[in-house]
Amino acid sequence: MITHWGFFCMKIKKLYTGISLIEKKFDKNKIFYYLKTPNISIIIAEIKNKFLVVSQKRIPINKITYEFPGGIIDKGSTPLKSAKTELFEETGYKCIGNPKKLGTIYPDPGRLDCKYFCYYTNNIKKKNKPEKGINLHLLTKSQIISLISKKKFSHACHIYAFFSYLNKKTKKQR
Repeated sequence: MITHWGFFCMKIKKLYTGISLIEKKFDKNKIFYYLKTPNISIIIAEIKNKFLVVSQKRIPINKITYEFPGGIIDKGSTPLKSAKTELFEETGYKCIGNPKKLGTIYPDPGRLDCKYFCYYTNNIKKKNKPEKGINLHLLTKSQIISLISKKKFSHACHIYAFFSYLNKKTKKQR
C-alpha cells in the first residue's frame, strides 16, 4: 500500500497482524524505515512491600527475563483496561479498582511508533493460576535492583516504570 501526503510518500508492508514495516520518503530522495507496532500496557502490582514480577523465556534474546505483567493493547481496548487484563491473564491476580498511571514512554522513537502505558496498583486479589509458561515472583525493591544490575530484569520500559514509581513514592514521602 502506498500513501501520499504532500512531500511525504509512504509504503506500508504488513508483516504480521498489527505489525507493519513503513518505508517513508522525505526531503527529496531520502527514505526512512520504521516499524508500526501495537501499543503496550504494563502494570506494577505491589503486595505488602513486594512487587509481583513475572519471568519467562524471551525468544528474540534467548533468555529468561524478569518483567512486570503487560502486553498488547487490543483493538477496541484502552491502555487502562489492557493493564488490568494482562495482570489477570498473566498472573491470575485481579486489580481491584483502577490503577494509577505512572507515565507513557516511546520505547524507541527512531525505529518504532508504539507507546508503553505504565500503571501501578497495590490493590489486587488472587483469583486464578498464572498463564502457562509464566513464573510468578514476589520481589523486594532491592531484589529488583539486583536483577537489573545483573541484566536479568532488562526491559528498558519496565525499568522506566519501576523508577517512575519509586520517584513518585519518594516525592510523596517528602
